Amino acid sequence: MRRVLGMVCLWTAASIPASAQSPEFDRDIAPLIARRCLSCHAGEDPQGKLDLTRQETAKTGGESGPAVVPNDLSASQLWQRIEADEMPPKHPLPAHERALLKEWLLSGAAWGSGAIDPLKYTSEARAGYDWWSLQPLKRPRLPAKSPAGCRNPIDGFIREELAEARLSVADEAERRVLIRRLTFDLTGLPPSPPEVEHFVNDPAPNAYEQLVDRLLASPHYGERWARHWLDVVRFGESNGFERDLPRETAWHYRDWVIEALNRDLPYDEFVRWQLAADAIASEDPAAPAALGFLVAGPHDTVVPVSVRMRQTMRHDEMEDLIGVVSQSFLGLTANCARCHDHKFDPISTKEYYQLAAVFAGVDHVERTIMPAEAQRQLDEWQREIAVLEQSLKEQAGPIAAEIVAARSTPTGAPATSVLPAPVALWDFTTGLRDRVGSMHGQWHGEGKQTSQGIEVDGQSYVATAPLAKDVVAKTLEARVRLADLEQRGGGVISLQTLDGNTFDAIVFGEQQPQRWMAGSNGFVRTAAFDGAAEEHAAADFVTFAIVYGADGSVTGYRNGQRYGRGYASIGPARFAAGEAQLVFGLRHGSVGGNRMLKGTISGAKLYDRALSAEEVAASASQSGVVVTEADILERLPEPARRQRRQQAADLVRLRDQHTRLAKSAPYKIYTAGVNQPSDMHVLRRGNVSDPGDVVAPAGLSAVVGLPGDLGLRTDALERQRRDRLAQWITDRRNPLFARVMANRLWHYHFGAGLTATPNDLGFNGGRPSHPELLDWLASELVDSGYSLKHMHRLLVTSATYRQSSQHRPAAAAVDADNRLLWRMSPRRLDAESLRDAMLAATGELNTALGGKGYVDFNSYFFKGTQFYDPVDATGYETQRRTIYRMWARGGRNPFLDTFDCPDPSTTTPKRSATTTPLQALSLLNNAFSRRMAETLAESARSACANDRSAQVDYCYEHLFARLPSNEERTFVTKFVEQHGLSAACRGLMNSSEFLYVD
Repeated sequence: MRRVLGMVCLWTAASIPASAQSPEFDRDIAPLIARRCLSCHAGEDPQGKLDLTRQETAKTGGESGPAVVPNDLSASQLWQRIEADEMPPKHPLPAHERALLKEWLLSGAAWGSGAIDPLKYTSEARAGYDWWSLQPLKRPRLPAKSPAGCRNPIDGFIREELAEARLSVADEAERRVLIRRLTFDLTGLPPSPPEVEHFVNDPAPNAYEQLVDRLLASPHYGERWARHWLDVVRFGESNGFERDLPRETAWHYRDWVIEALNRDLPYDEFVRWQLAADAIASEDPAAPAALGFLVAGPHDTVVPVSVRMRQTMRHDEMEDLIGVVSQSFLGLTANCARCHDHKFDPISTKEYYQLAAVFAGVDHVERTIMPAEAQRQLDEWQREIAVLEQSLKEQAGPIAAEIVAARSTPTGAPATSVLPAPVALWDFTTGLRDRVGSMHGQWHGEGKQTSQGIEVDGQSYVATAPLAKDVVAKTLEARVRLADLEQRGGGVISLQTLDGNTFDAIVFGEQQPQRWMAGSNGFVRTAAFDGAAEEHAAADFVTFAIVYGADGSVTGYRNGQRYGRGYASIGPARFAAGEAQLVFGLRHGSVGGNRMLKGTISGAKLYDRALSAEEVAASASQSGVVVTEADILERLPEPARRQRRQQAADLVRLRDQHTRLAKSAPYKIYTAGVNQPSDMHVLRRGNVSDPGDVVAPAGLSAVVGLPGDLGLRTDALERQRRDRLAQWITDRRNPLFARVMANRLWHYHFGAGLTATPNDLGFNGGRPSHPELLDWLASELVDSGYSLKHMHRLLVTSATYRQSSQHRPAAAAVDADNRLLWRMSPRRLDAESLRDAMLAATGELNTALGGKGYVDFNSYFFKGTQFYDPVDATGYETQRRTIYRMWARGGRNPFLDTFDCPDPSTTTPKRSATTTPLQALSLLNNAFSRRMAETLAESARSACANDRSAQVDYCYEHLFARLPSNEERTFVTKFVEQHGLSAACRGLMNSSEFLYVD
């Protein structure tokens, strides 16, 4: 048989008898030493201290003396050990290789162009740079002859190999078999009886091709093939490890994969989005969902106390991510090079840490996303709100100034200059509403509002809505009467971030008893004013204000007069719109400690600038003056009054719409968070306590024709690292990228890949059964613009795919595993397809697309661990396709597990298909199986009245896409008479014909 089984090693002249030509070092000796010697005599700690990679170390030798002495065999320890059959151990060199080395030593042992790269040459123990899967991709020539019955080039490659094995193809399967096979393959669902009958009776010559196109256009195609992809990337919806907390919002990644496959996103873009969507389209709400790939695996949230253990845990997680990236996209187990150079593939430890440098900034986070359409609507409403606010403010300003002047100026005294308008003002004698803006207050605790103001009791406080604009320089003012003068540290008014960690406040008695001060987080911006002790605030209201200048100055005022000394601070804190609020009766944060105030606050103001001393005095004199909307309206003529009322109503409506949408529109996504990483060191033997050289982010040098250097510095930006690696992985010159995916597609359609190990095209993986076909398919994938639907269409329209599964003993004697594809191998339904098929056959399948998954377990947290107890979930919502199940790593489903549903904690490039007694028992006795059987029986009884024979036909059509034979009909009808239709349905669902696709 001519077939090449994969190891396309470029055997050099070292494999040719010595008499054929004089040995040259680079051509003959270096490959021989690399293959035979360097597995032991290279690296940081070579055996016997002998390093044979460089001329100087070879001549110096190791513990036994010089290894290579030119022109002197007796002094050369290398030759002495070879001649004595001691090296290589257990596998002495063949005669022609001995002759080469001997002639080289006697001719002067001339060295070549440099050090021997241990990873360069393939040997019997490991792959080198000349390994078959690392070679450039070239489209092979099509077979010279196209035998009769071939439908596309795939058939030519297959039949050429079959002919060499003296095997023939099987006949084409009948149409009922083809539609069932094709529908399960492309959608994961069975065809309905009407679909089967239409196809079987369709006279169109391209009926099959039309069926393929219809199935590829179905939204269920994305669901089916997303399940395969989620297996590969070990997608789960909980953290795993001992706590195994759920990830309630991880499902967005699953939906993104389904949607991307349905719209046939080119495979290279599909991969780039998962690695670096934030670099491709940072503003696209789909980007965080795509980046769910980077955090699809387990994540340990129990952080060790030890720094060394934390670093080790972090590197464990990076190893897992490097493993899934390299295996999914490149078919290489790069993760095996963490502690030493890869034992079997040409990947060095340095290259492993170069990959680690790419992903060192990736972390697990949950982000809040505002949909683009909602953000556009919010922005539009905000513009309308701003116009109305400005119009109302400009109209009210002069009128309010007149009212204030008239009410606050003593008879005969000159009017005070008009103050700048505060950005927020509260008259707590009438309520908690902000009389200027939207920072309305809300009670926390049992305090109350009276005609005197808000009474805070040391356990309650008022908090406002968030700031509507950024505030840096500012003035805080409050009018307060204290319950007693002995209290220490309570806040009258505080501007704080929403988490309470950063704040500026008017505080009483904190550092000095009975004195006012400016409070701040950790006193980083404030100190004591050293003012006079307060004597009157328990009997009467006092207006206290603090001015925070843009230059960092902090000045206090009591009843409009300077209080103590002002001082310079490190600068004003910036409080951002939407991220800060005011609280009254609380210094900051939450209830507790000495942060709470006891007293009555009658009013307060917030200015968004530092007032002058004159303005502070004027504001304090007006603390009791509040101009209401009724006052403004009273002074307007009727037409202007009507217009103002309409504008105010419009403003209320817009603010309400804005608030409701701002609360309802955002959603959360479990995705990758990124931080700029520190330098990445090579860790000697993988030990975090033994760092070596710093490395820059890079790819792998073993890929022939594509340099692994990404052109990045050691301090490159985090996003740039992933973007460059994504471009390198998907580069058209990268042969691994296309070969791996072409092989995966073949694997899922034919039950086994052309290379039997879809995640490993390295030395320990399988060799391709049809290497030329694999390269032709990979080339076709690239040339089609990486269209996966094009590849599906190509595969399933081939005559090879359309063969029957008829077993032929003579062919099986030659090729028992059907590697040559002399028939179509029958395949058992995977666990999800089996459950979906049962739902579909009974008419119970909920075909809703996307969204949060259904739950089939009770989840609870107990003693530090999340538990998931399986339950028999019923109801229409739980009857969705199984891909929409919430895949908690600890939330196993006994029915699915029985049929080899994999653990989402590990990558599953190909599923097991075991046959066990538990499977038959599950189909007979599992609550879901019994419920589906009864549902099917009820449907048959409803459709066929009391005609048992017709009921049996109904069940056969819905389960097997065919009618029963007369013998089957007679047998099952008698069974129904004895045991009931539901029991018969359980038996039919337990049959191989239902469980397997021919």
